[in-house]
Amino acid sequence: MRGIVWFRRDLRLADQAALSDACNDCREVIPLFIFDEPLLRSRQFGSACVNFMLECLKELASSLAASGMAMQWRRGDPVEEVVRAARECNADVVYWNRDYEPDAIARDRNVSHRLGQAGIAVRTFKDHVVFETEEVRGVTGEPLQRYSAYRSRWWTRWHATRPALQGVPATLSKKCNVAVPAFSPIPAAEELGYETVRPWIEPGERAAQARLHWFLGGPIHQYGDGRNQPAMDGSSKLSPHFRFGTLSPLAAVHAALRVLAGGGHVSRPDVLTWVDELIWREFFQQVLASFPRVVDGPFRQAPVPACRVPGLERDRLFQRWSEGRTGYPIVDAGMRQLNQTGWMHNRVRMITASFLIKDLRIDWQSGERYFMNHLLDADVAANNGNWQWCASTGTDSMRGYRIFNPALQSKKFDPEGRYIRECVPELANVMNRHIHEPHLMTDEEQARVGCRIGVEYPEPIVDHRQAREDYLALGKAEAMK
Repeated sequence: MRGIVWFRRDLRLADQAALSDACNDCREVIPLFIFDEPLLRSRQFGSACVNFMLECLKELASSLAASGMAMQWRRGDPVEEVVRAARECNADVVYWNRDYEPDAIARDRNVSHRLGQAGIAVRTFKDHVVFETEEVRGVTGEPLQRYSAYRSRWWTRWHATRPALQGVPATLSKKCNVAVPAFSPIPAAEELGYETVRPWIEPGERAAQARLHWFLGGPIHQYGDGRNQPAMDGSSKLSPHFRFGTLSPLAAVHAALRVLAGGGHVSRPDVLTWVDELIWREFFQQVLASFPRVVDGPFRQAPVPACRVPGLERDRLFQRWSEGRTGYPIVDAGMRQLNQTGWMHNRVRMITASFLIKDLRIDWQSGERYFMNHLLDADVAANNGNWQWCASTGTDSMRGYRIFNPALQSKKFDPEGRYIRECVPELANVMNRHIHEPHLMTDEEQARVGCRIGVEYPEPIVDHRQAREDYLALGKAEAMK
């Protein structure tokens, strides 16, 4: 039997469910990747994300080639291209790992239907999550809408099943697809319509495994504090790898729990806090799968303040936020880090999102789209879930009261301004007592450090205290309607 493994967001060999099953069932296995032309044209993702994917795909192709397999790739409409590839290769079956985004679900349904019409079997697998939506439900079978309840049920499911890992298929080198065309080079970013940029986080399966090993060997034991300090390398930075599947979440959970079981100097609370972040990721995946409406609007119709009306002032404020020129150093540092690297520290993501929504009163969807277009770990479920959390329209929302004070957040989590100085170089010489609010410097102090407010660095575009009062007042008025 000849099978095609359609790689998508699972660009690895280890613990790859579709690939493992194909190697068990088939005499010949053909790896296939489709460059989704409509999705590429939509510009939903930016160059950072596309370049990371391409480098991961190149490494995967190289790893397959070492086992005698030639990665096939095509470009076009994925429904048409998968069906065409299956016919041209005389495949008996097509394997793939499931995706939970609404557009992906519709795409896969169409592919399955078309392949069925052609007499070609389809086999799909769980891979992108440890547990799918149907596996973690409430007591009456309903999808869970609170993280705390989901987390509890997730752990109950884990202890009951202990899902096993699969390694690289032992028979991989014996499944050589000699009857199909030889491997052709993966296209460059420019050929796909994107700028070539060097990924800020090293891509590929080997890099993911190395980063996980490094993280579990040290930083995870200070994760509770380290994850909130943007100047530290205290987080795993594995989210791009989970996004493109160069590391499976199941492998990450197993590895973290092995650390706990290994004894020695282990911080159990910190390790479990990191596993909680992986569960948050799955929670947002099941919210997206169960309530696909969140892609186009709020999960919860909460009485939140009305957004600023469209117009020149709204556009000016959004541009200043996008460019990192708000006059609030922690916000500007985050936006500049994002624009320059495709990455932003998670604590700073919350601060910048809160500032856009609640200080500037700009709709969260605009921020969500901006992040999707610039993040190298751009993921619909996680990005949407986090933006709705900040907007108080999501599953675990607090109505309007979760308003981050950027200066206080900066003082708490970047007390010496190391992160700020790295990302906002015009503030490099500002003294610690003013690094979080440089507009409070006197003219003499500005001259001394070479940073004139309103010239080298902007004045605050809004007054946070007044913006907070206005937001709360508008929210109170909305709730009384």
